[in-house]
Amino acid sequence: MDEIFTGNFTQQEPIPEAAIEAAVAVLRTGRLHRYNTVPGEAGEAALLEEEFAAATGAKYCLAVASGGYALGCALRAVGVRPGDKVLTNGFTLAPVPGAIASLGAEPVFVEVTEDLVIDLDDLVAKADAARVLMLSHMRGHICDMDRLMEIARAHELTVIEDCAHTMGASWAGVPSGRHGAIGCYSTQTYKHMNSGEGGLIVSDDPDLMARMILLSGSYMLYPRHRAAPLAAHFEALKYDTPNVSGRMDNLRAAVLRPQIPTLPERVARWNALYRRMEAGLAGVPGLRLVPRPQAEAYVGSSFQFLLPDHGPERIAALVARLAARGVELKWFGPAEPAGFTSRYDSWKYAPPQRLPRTDRVLAALLDLRLPLTFGEADAAQIARIIAQEVPR
Repeated sequence: MDEIFTGNFTQQEPIPEAAIEAAVAVLRTGRLHRYNTVPGEAGEAALLEEEFAAATGAKYCLAVASGGYALGCALRAVGVRPGDKVLTNGFTLAPVPGAIASLGAEPVFVEVTEDLVIDLDDLVAKADAARVLMLSHMRGHICDMDRLMEIARAHELTVIEDCAHTMGASWAGVPSGRHGAIGCYSTQTYKHMNSGEGGLIVSDDPDLMARMILLSGSYMLYPRHRAAPLAAHFEALKYDTPNVSGRMDNLRAAVLRPQIPTLPERVARWNALYRRMEAGLAGVPGLRLVPRPQAEAYVGSSFQFLLPDHGPERIAALVARLAARGVELKWFGPAEPAGFTSRYDSWKYAPPQRLPRTDRVLAALLDLRLPLTFGEADAAQIARIIAQEVPR
């Protein structure tokens, strides 16, 4: 009889007790709004920004309402206007092109490789079409950031990093989000720190950060930010920068602060699950694992593999068989979106574009979450079931 996996792919770990206690303490004060503080009180949001800046090595940090808001705020801060073209990966999730389109700008998609990262040769070919690249580290895969930044400098591209899937990761020792002008992170439930919804933005540029703080809805209360530029950087901007409110509140900040020091431990646990999956699927006929470069210190909170020689009917049948055995895979191949698997040709607000290499990759790509409610034995069982079903 075939074994059945009984775990839940969407069940996250409980919020840590320290975070629950901190949240209750904020609730008891009634002062949830980030600027609703008493004399001598910094506020949870300001402290979160200070601590996350220190954790990433950034000069400045801003806590906002969501990862998607972070992306839009960053685009506004670098001066993207209606009608502008913005480069981004052909393989990403909908909030990335959505942030571009929300400003009336036009996403220009760059091909992705079989290693699930942006195709740097195609980036070179398209670089002069835009002045901003919103780089998505999709599903936690980081491209050669040294070469990418060389390309960006050569073509005068401003790089905004979407680090929704790479909080805690790095390239050649540099934390994800610290290569470009701005790094944007998500703290949505399925990300690496959990506040239900939320986002964090880091930068070393004082004028960009001052603009983002004003955009986020600081009014004239920006001196209450601790991980922020000097007041002089706000003076030239405060009357010309619109308030596009997207602040994080003190309640969510209180939930997040205790999760910062424990992130390395969670990364180690995710990577142990990821390595169990890799070991269990190595050598399966027709299954291609995604190589991880030596310079990449990744966070294995999800797992991807490709079936390049399987046609769509065979992959659809495989997904159904695995679902019957309790293994929930997401397939990026079908034209009709399901769940979060919409793709560049689903986003009709962007002009039609041809990405033949990306099409081949997405047609063969399968994805699954690895929540920390799973143990290594669970990962081994999932891999074993997949290994049994792929050749059938």
